Amino acid sequence: MRIAVVGGGPGGLYFSALVKQLGSDHEVTVWERNAPDDTFGFGVVLSDETLGGIEHADPAIFERMQECFARWDDIDVHLPGSGVVTSGGHGFAAMSRRKLLQILQDRCRALGVDLRFRTEAPEIRELASSYDLVLGCDGVNSAIRSAYADTFQPSVEFRRCRYMWLGTDLVFDAFKFHILQTPYGIIQIHGYPYDRTGSTFIVEMADEVWQRAGFADVPLKPGQSDESSIKKVKQLCAGILAGHQVFANNSKWLSFATVRNEHWRHDNVVLLGDAAHTAHFSIGSGTKLAMEDALSLAACLHELPLSEALDGYEAERKQVVLSTQRAAQASLEWFEHIAQYVHQEPEQFAFNILTRSRRVTYENLRLRDPEFVAGLDNWFGGKTSGDQRPPMFQPYKLGQLEMRNRVVVSAMDMYSAVDGRPTDFHLVHLGSKALGGAGLVMTEMVCVSESGRITPGCTGLYTPEQEAGWQRIVEFVHGSTDARIGVQLGHSGRKGSTRLMWEGIDQPLLDHNWKVCGPSALPYSPDNQVPRELSIQEMAAIQHDFVAAAQSAARAGFDVLELHCAHGYLLSSFISPLSNRRTDGYGGSLEGRLRFPLEVFDAVRAVWPAERPMTVRISATDWHDGGVDADEAVEIARAFAEHGADGIDVSTGQVVSTEKPAYGRSYQTPYADRIRNEIGRKYGIAVIAVGAISSYDDVNSLLLAGRADLCALGRTHLYDPQWTLHAAVEQDYTGPAAAWPLQFAAGRRQPPTGRTDAPKPRLALVREGEPATRHRRWRP
Repeated sequence: MRIAVVGGGPGGLYFSALVKQLGSDHEVTVWERNAPDDTFGFGVVLSDETLGGIEHADPAIFERMQECFARWDDIDVHLPGSGVVTSGGHGFAAMSRRKLLQILQDRCRALGVDLRFRTEAPEIRELASSYDLVLGCDGVNSAIRSAYADTFQPSVEFRRCRYMWLGTDLVFDAFKFHILQTPYGIIQIHGYPYDRTGSTFIVEMADEVWQRAGFADVPLKPGQSDESSIKKVKQLCAGILAGHQVFANNSKWLSFATVRNEHWRHDNVVLLGDAAHTAHFSIGSGTKLAMEDALSLAACLHELPLSEALDGYEAERKQVVLSTQRAAQASLEWFEHIAQYVHQEPEQFAFNILTRSRRVTYENLRLRDPEFVAGLDNWFGGKTSGDQRPPMFQPYKLGQLEMRNRVVVSAMDMYSAVDGRPTDFHLVHLGSKALGGAGLVMTEMVCVSESGRITPGCTGLYTPEQEAGWQRIVEFVHGSTDARIGVQLGHSGRKGSTRLMWEGIDQPLLDHNWKVCGPSALPYSPDNQVPRELSIQEMAAIQHDFVAAAQSAARAGFDVLELHCAHGYLLSSFISPLSNRRTDGYGGSLEGRLRFPLEVFDAVRAVWPAERPMTVRISATDWHDGGVDADEAVEIARAFAEHGADGIDVSTGQVVSTEKPAYGRSYQTPYADRIRNEIGRKYGIAVIAVGAISSYDDVNSLLLAGRADLCALGRTHLYDPQWTLHAAVEQDYTGPAAAWPLQFAAGRRQPPTGRTDAPKPRLALVREGEPATRHRRWRP
């Protein structure tokens, strides 16, 4: 093949060397507008996984790189006035970017790659017509990507921090996070060594801090550094640098740009590295991703015909990159909001910063540095029970209610009621979860009226028979377990009169419909009924229904009451501007949209026993333009906190049918994190995280980092009703926070399965000798 590579960075050079090595008859030409030794930046960081791939694919390149590595295991977190917290066992390798380019250039020349530096590539369409393959490695501002934008469908998202890439002759002995408290706000330093002579030194701060500090965007010539800003940076960081020099290399203020592309190929043109994707520098290196791209593309071209190879490359790498970008997004957003964490004690802050991307977790750190995590467990235990145990098994006090651990069985609609009455199914469903060790078990949304049901199978609390059914369940939980049980009260609003979930979720009933209502006459979807816009008198009647249901729940003996103000049901639809277009005092501003939900809350709180806690579930984002966002979610939480809520249960979405949620592991927890650190801490109320939390490792990580006080798990408990007890066994915890029911105690020890490592049978001892294949062993 004739292959044109546009861009002579590490990704393009590594691909060229690999593809030429795999097929010496390939004609590979690289165009690079800059000189061979021009590079912007100082060091690159590579993971053990990437290095393993390089070693396997081209030992010659790996051997030369290995000679240049700066390796270290520790991460040091420096907080102002608090010294340093160190975590070990992380295993980094870094090297000079200029040295890496030199190694790759030498390898390309040795293999016969045509390298053309200081040369602009021909026009892309000319290249595409005269070469079999054109590789776009031309960076974040890719001209090739722009030329075929209709196919690639790129998006570029600029973030809210400013950063500058610098170097220093101070050789750090670990990866360094320095958090500086300045008169202008928080400034963070990311630093790491790249060889025996120097370190990368990245200065980052929120845009508003950057402005208060007097920095400014100044006109600079290509390749020119912002010397005025660098001088001020040196002054601000004098305590870190201790007189060492700072080096610039095209160093200027930047806002990180996250590049994404829906597609990576256009006919015989394909993107690689920063042209295809970027991931924030705080979780690693763009060089790492580009070299992994190169390895994948070269392998696909070697194994498959051209068109299949390009499709295979995109399919293979895109999922990996999307996962990396999700982690990078979590990390960069953490740094954008770093000011909300600086109140944390050094131990918690260090754990928080280490686990910010959700790729590093409590269990992962425990394997890397058991002493570090043991110290964290002691610290966390000292704040609560006074003893060391996994964070999820530390007790918690919700209002005045003592909970034996921090696991909540999330509210999950079962659609299995008869005329609103809970049945034996609900007794077994909720009773099994309570026997399974959770600290708090929540009912499904219990509807406050017949017309407030979602489906004909939804439970209610508006008749004596329903109250008696719930009382039976509560008495079982209290009599047979140490769990607490809570009721979630709600009204379906415009999402009512729909089929059971397995018959078509949110789809209207085929017959026997009832009229639905809402703040405005806006249907949930084109298929759903147009709701009746509620009058003030009708709102007062619905508020009375909530009060009556709360009184019934109190008589039934529930420990906790949660007001459902999420997921597009009635109270939620008042809060969202997408479903509330009222022009009276119950619409318009957030204050107006919150007015009715707060009135309902106040009325329910007035009749709910004062010693029993009351929480509120909210949707922290509508996942839709013009809807509730994270900033409004903070104010929603603040309003309920000021009205006396004991906790905020932070969910998201389900408010409009056209939402576009960003699903992923623990995808809702950043909203809980922000609300806990801005609202929960200030008002002394609990924040409950929920949403695709599925492992005890995630629960421990969220709690220890201070991102939530409690964790609610739904589907996980459907899969394993005894999930909490099993999590205790897997963590070797035997304390009271996960005590097995006496009837189950004999099953605490996991039964053996399959073969074991028992002593070898006599026949095996006779057959001693070298391990061999089956054929060799039985050869005459």
